[in-house]
Order: sequence, then structure tokens, then C-alpha cells
Amino acid sequence: MPHSSDSSDSSISSQSPPPSKQDSSDDMRKVQRREKNRIAAQKSRLRQTQKADTLHLESEDLERQNAALRREIKQLTEEMKHFTSVLSSHEPLCSILASPPPPPPEVLYAAHSFHQPHISSPRFQH
Repeated sequence: MPHSSDSSDSSISSQSPPPSKQDSSDDMRKVQRREKNRIAAQKSRLRQTQKADTLHLESEDLERQNAALRREIKQLTEEMKHFTSVLSSHEPLCSILASPPPPPPEVLYAAHSFHQPHISSPRFQH
């Protein structure tokens, strides 16, 4: 039996059904989730930018410290060269360096005072 209502049924099924409470609630959740995700991504990018800025400032500070330490090394090297040359010119004229070295200080304890005397016990005598 042919139905003339088949054509009308197919036209109804091809149309989207009217929005229900469930659909609108799902749409709201999607919108809220997207907004929350957008805010989280924005915060993440901000943290990344702040971290990069902090690292950049730290890098600049370390570069300044490095330059200051290099200047100090250069200055100390020059100072060492100066003192080395002063010492070299002084050594031939120095009366202290020409005299023999003083004797070492006296030893307060005799060497044998640190040794234990032999134990004489009847047990160890043969």
C-alpha cells in the first residue's frame, strides 16, 4: 500500500527539530567552556611574556656583572704586572734576601718523648 504521507515525512525529518532545553543547556556549557579556555590561554600567554621579560632582565644583569668582573680582572692583572716588576727590580738590592735564612724555631719536645715506653708486665715476660 503506497503512502502519500512518505513525502511529507521526509520533509519533516530533514528539518532540524526545535531547540530543546537540553540543547540550549549544552550550547551554554560550550560557550562557557570556550570563554574559560580563552581566559586561561590569555593568562598563559601573559605568564610566558612575564617569564621572558624576567629572563631578559636577568640576562642583562649578568652581562653587566660579567663586564665588571672582566674589568676587575684586567685591573688586577695590570696591578700584578706592576708589583712583579717592582719586586724584580728590588730583589738584587734587598739585604734580607742576600742573607742566609734564619734557623728554624727550636723544637719544644724531644722526638723520643712521643714514643710509649715498653710495657713490662709479668704477663708479657717469658
